[in-house]
Amino acid sequence: MQGNPHSIDVLDELRWRGLLHQTAGEGIEEHLRTPRRIGYAGFDPTSDSLTIGNFIPIKMLMHWQRAGHKPIVVMGGGTGLIGDPSGKEEERQLRSREEIEGNVNSQRAIFERFLDFDRKSSNAAILVNNIDWLDSISYLQMLRDVGKHFSVNEMIQRESVKRRLEAREQGISYTEFSYMILQAYDFLHLYEEHNCTVQIGGSDQYGNIIAGMDLIRRKHAGDPRNGGAQAYGITNPLVTKADGSKIGKTESGAIWLTANRTSPYAFYQFWINTADADVGQFLRWFTMMPRAEIEEIMAAHEKSPQAREAQRSLARNMTAMVHGQDEMRRAEAASAALFSGDIRSLDNAMLREVFADVPHSTHDKSLLEGSGAPLVEILPQTSLASSKREAREFLGGGAVLVNGEKAGADRALTSRDLLHGRMILLRRGKKLWHATEWN
Repeated sequence: MQGNPHSIDVLDELRWRGLLHQTAGEGIEEHLRTPRRIGYAGFDPTSDSLTIGNFIPIKMLMHWQRAGHKPIVVMGGGTGLIGDPSGKEEERQLRSREEIEGNVNSQRAIFERFLDFDRKSSNAAILVNNIDWLDSISYLQMLRDVGKHFSVNEMIQRESVKRRLEAREQGISYTEFSYMILQAYDFLHLYEEHNCTVQIGGSDQYGNIIAGMDLIRRKHAGDPRNGGAQAYGITNPLVTKADGSKIGKTESGAIWLTANRTSPYAFYQFWINTADADVGQFLRWFTMMPRAEIEEIMAAHEKSPQAREAQRSLARNMTAMVHGQDEMRRAEAASAALFSGDIRSLDNAMLREVFADVPHSTHDKSLLEGSGAPLVEILPQTSLASSKREAREFLGGGAVLVNGEKAGADRALTSRDLLHGRMILLRRGKKLWHATEWN
């Protein structure tokens, strides 16, 4: 962790970064002046990985720990079997126990990259799975001990439920309607077992957080540990780009926090392509860079936005944090090689990583023998030209490149063009790439 944790006011830090949406519970500022307060955030195991959208609550826990408090990561092995209706327009498809368990196990390693779980630390993070307590409570016990404290009148006023009730075609099942009770019970369990007094989540979780706070108050009124069972909530805004679109959604899909889903190079490219209107906010939201450094970067960016140094700082910082310094340097070198046209400098693994998402075609390697395969005949077999006439036009205009080098009108591909013995990369114009593989 960076800096002196006890010198950081977590609410002030979140506020400056634009990550503080609401707090719940009177006296939360005073409550947090005591170090090693315990707070938790829950994570939904609907996939074997997490996206950069999921990174925001992880980042909240990072700031929480950096300020000297103790974070709890709650894996939703139990609630994931039900499905959170928050932010969903229709019923979730139920997943099997085996699938949820596999996703929980896959996600565990992600949190270890960002939080300190060393037990020697006084505020070491802990990771728990709510299946461990939800699976053992009976339906009757849940109704008697928990359900009686919930008013249906209040539950149907919660935004996540109200919106679904108004959408008559979808509606909401009793299963998803009950999710709020399960999440509230999580907060109660963590309060009782770990003296956890704060729940952290997105703004769409505010109603569920309040429900958990109310349940703790009703079950433990007069608790001497926290001045009468005080519990609190902190929410972050649902972050979007300056144009209102979702963060982490691209034409090729979501941006994931694991290399098997989004390669380090693709991850780096996502950040390097950040719009000028978003880069300052992204530096505050996503990185752990200190305020003075971000302000210095943005001052330089405002003077020379064309240099894109703010985007480079963002891409370096995020790729190093998620994938490590070595992968960050490889991704940066690959990006520079593409810009300069020095494709041959890329190793085989990086070459395939960089061009994994561009159009591909397979060709007979024997065509490269002798005088080779004329480009005018190969181009119509790719995504770069629709006919020989069009291919001749592009070649005549100098618009076609082979492995980053401009191709003449009579250019033919030979075995000397093969990269790592198998691939030849073609480009038309500045951005249209096509990877040809030769077997």
